[in-house]
Amino acid sequence: MAVVIEIVLWEPNPSLYTLLILACVVSIVLLPYASRNLSSGSRTPVVFDLAVSSSSSSSFLRLQRNFILIYSLASVAEGLWSVFGEMELAYYGVSREQIVLSLCVGTGAALFFGTFLGVISDLIGQKKVCLLFCILHLFIALLKRIVAHPSIFVASICLSLSASIFSFSFETWMVVQHEKQGHRRDTLNETFWLMSFFESASLIGSQILSNWLIDNNLEKNILSPSTVAVVVAMIGIICITEGWAEAPLTATFKEYKISFSTCIIGDKRIWLLAWAQACLHFSYAVFWILWAPTVVADGREVHLGLIFPCLLGSRMLGSTLFPWITGGLSSLRTEDYLACAFIVAGMVLCITAYDYQEIEVLVMLFCLFNASVGLILPSLARLRTMYVPNELRGGMITLSQAPANVTILFFLVQGGYYRNIENATILVIAALGLFTAASSMHMLKRWGKQPYQNWHKS
Repeated sequence: MAVVIEIVLWEPNPSLYTLLILACVVSIVLLPYASRNLSSGSRTPVVFDLAVSSSSSSSFLRLQRNFILIYSLASVAEGLWSVFGEMELAYYGVSREQIVLSLCVGTGAALFFGTFLGVISDLIGQKKVCLLFCILHLFIALLKRIVAHPSIFVASICLSLSASIFSFSFETWMVVQHEKQGHRRDTLNETFWLMSFFESASLIGSQILSNWLIDNNLEKNILSPSTVAVVVAMIGIICITEGWAEAPLTATFKEYKISFSTCIIGDKRIWLLAWAQACLHFSYAVFWILWAPTVVADGREVHLGLIFPCLLGSRMLGSTLFPWITGGLSSLRTEDYLACAFIVAGMVLCITAYDYQEIEVLVMLFCLFNASVGLILPSLARLRTMYVPNELRGGMITLSQAPANVTILFFLVQGGYYRNIENATILVIAALGLFTAASSMHMLKRWGKQPYQNWHKS
């Protein structure tokens, strides 16, 4: 008699979505009341207060809303390509080796060309580079509509360059405009965590939109997300062209080179900050490459599409912790809680690398990792504002990503293409990088500025 083995497709409990949404809502809603109560007491002065800060000024709100709108559109454009990327390639008959090779080509483009995009943007202006971001997405979307299945290497190069631009240009542009309009520097805290929050929300929205467009009919609707990408890119170009101003740049390349050598290369504190950024960039890239293979290890049947919003929802929740910590509700310095967040993220990667876990525990660990990342991202942006001159910010960010891109390319070739390195080993190396990032934050605290020194600006 044959034995029938029933395969159960694992899905996260729907209550997890509700819990994450409620936690985010409660964190945001209660923040103004907690800040107001603290400001009336005798404890640490409030740095972030939704109720009484200068963010209530109309010019600041206009700047912030315009930026968040454009940044959210850019996040949607980034997310549309990631939802059905591998599935679409498999639909067109692209082999696993070709997919890995395209990732290698894209990472190589980010390394050899994307590394210098930040320097170029500092010299020619962030607005032009943000327009290039939209043009790259528009080019790929139109190419897919015309050719149906364009070269995966061309698409990988364009998307990798756009991802490099996304990582620095919008943030740098916003910070520069914020300072030129004379707003208080500490109000940037609010925009930093909103960036991380709305980026995660936009990525979830991209997944929902793409699933709705495909509607279980991949053959008929395979190009629908490309149509939406065309619309999003066009709206982005219009918003950037009409809604954002940029003052003329006067610095020459020689002056920029001197300033960069003095303020960036010659400052050991920025080296520490750059190393932390590189470690986060590498570990987060490794996570998104390996999380799905880790979950489905040993032939486990899992609905990955339902886990994806849980991970991003956890990142949203982590970003809402940032204003609570930096708003005077805690005496911890940025470097202190960043070191703790790096250690937690590193421990999660270590556990998932070598300790077999049930799916429920594995998903919880991955959610904890993303919550840590949600806290780390705005915190690093805050430290960049404290230590990095605005006119050098783009170059500093992209150059700090170069070591991470080198390492990613190495492991894609050795681990992904030749399979000489196990996934567990890659995860542990990423975890070790996060532990060294925690150490760099501890050293930055010893060598850096005192709490809130030179941070307030009237």
